[in-house]
Amino acid sequence: MNPALLTIEEQARLLRSRELAPLDLVDAALGRIATLDPQLHAVPQVFAAEARERAKQLANETPGGPLWGIPWLAKDVLTTRLGRTTCGSRILENFRSPYDATVVARLEAAGAILLGKTNMDEFAMGSSTENSAWGPTRNPWNPECVPGGSSGGSAAAVAADLASFALGTDTGGSIRQPAAFCGVVGFKPTYGRVSRYGLVAFASSLDQVGPLTKTVRDAVLVYEAIAGHDAHDSTSLDKPVDRLATDGPAALRGVRVGVPRDFVAQGMDAAAAADFDATLRAAVAAGATLVDVRLERAPASIAVYYIVATAEAAANLSRFDGVRYTHRTAQAGDLATLFAASRTEGFGAEVQRRILLGTYVLSSGYYDAYYLRAQKVRTLIRRDFERAFATCDVIAMPTSPTPAFRIGERAADPLQMYLSDVFTVPANLAGLPAISIPTSTVGGLPLGVQLYAPPLGEARLLQAAEGLEAGLGFQRLGQRGAV
Repeated sequence: MNPALLTIEEQARLLRSRELAPLDLVDAALGRIATLDPQLHAVPQVFAAEARERAKQLANETPGGPLWGIPWLAKDVLTTRLGRTTCGSRILENFRSPYDATVVARLEAAGAILLGKTNMDEFAMGSSTENSAWGPTRNPWNPECVPGGSSGGSAAAVAADLASFALGTDTGGSIRQPAAFCGVVGFKPTYGRVSRYGLVAFASSLDQVGPLTKTVRDAVLVYEAIAGHDAHDSTSLDKPVDRLATDGPAALRGVRVGVPRDFVAQGMDAAAAADFDATLRAAVAAGATLVDVRLERAPASIAVYYIVATAEAAANLSRFDGVRYTHRTAQAGDLATLFAASRTEGFGAEVQRRILLGTYVLSSGYYDAYYLRAQKVRTLIRRDFERAFATCDVIAMPTSPTPAFRIGERAADPLQMYLSDVFTVPANLAGLPAISIPTSTVGGLPLGVQLYAPPLGEARLLQAAEGLEAGLGFQRLGQRGAV
């Protein structure tokens, strides 16, 4: 079997036994990128020579931890000394970072080998990876469909076995929704559990870095390598990270799974609703107990999110002004024209839309009516979860109300695009850990379910997800021999 199709756990076992060398894995992944990515367009930057050199260096060392010698990909919103950090935007087309993001440095220290950077919605603003200045990424299950977003390049790459794992970022579901669309695992840790240093900010109170992997156990291994306090990030939690990986299979027996039936009944298509019901039956068969919970304010999450996130985006993206390291217009005659023309040329339509909306809700006369009120409702949403977790261990929801949609299908309807994240956004507003795992396929496209846990409840969450994963028995594309 092609070693690129194996999980991190399986690859690590072969590396420790010397049945594989790091260069074998790198060459296998680069071979798949060369063959498949011209159609998928998931990895616009490939560091082939550097990855091979790193693999040769590691071959002279004693195999280390579980990520030693494992090839991976970084979403292009994370700074890397290799290549460019463009955030999928013309305004940063030529930007080269002088430093690695903390998560990149930690994976380097763990012996993982960076293969390249993945495509994304510009500045992580989107749910389909159609908003990239470098063109859309396609779903490996059906190239006519989107891979989800904004971490669509990372999800598509893992689904197509172009790398053993990838990092994404999740501001309102941007790890979990593409994971569901591409049939892989996507994990968003508790806010503050993973450093944001070196992550180009979209919405600073919502952004979180996390892994996209082939299995839950692989997500555990990556999470353990990147989590932990970082003095460079003022929002980083100064709490020890428990080792989560276990030697035996996880179980769902005795786990209380909360189901917010009123909330999830809204907006799902028939296939997604049927799949969610089947997933709950599988959880019960594995020994879980279902508990009805009420998330009264959850339906307001999308409205709250698109006020808070755009307000923070408007503030964060004001630094990209055409004066320092970003795109600079050739048309400017005065300072005001320089700013306006540089940003108009550099930012795509979706980013401009969100900057304008964020500027509006922060403006005089509207701050109290919109931004301040949204923050108050955000607090109420978090309190709803606190009450719900008093009666259950994890909460289950569909990851997306539909399977992946066709490229271009929602491009002219921003509201329909935004509603793709209706079930993922609450976790970011409340700062909760959440994970999406693949469940089944409908019409040749995967669906996913997500589990939420209380803050710092990663151990409980990942164990439950692993137990559910075993009960569902989903087959990845590589296991099906499809790509």
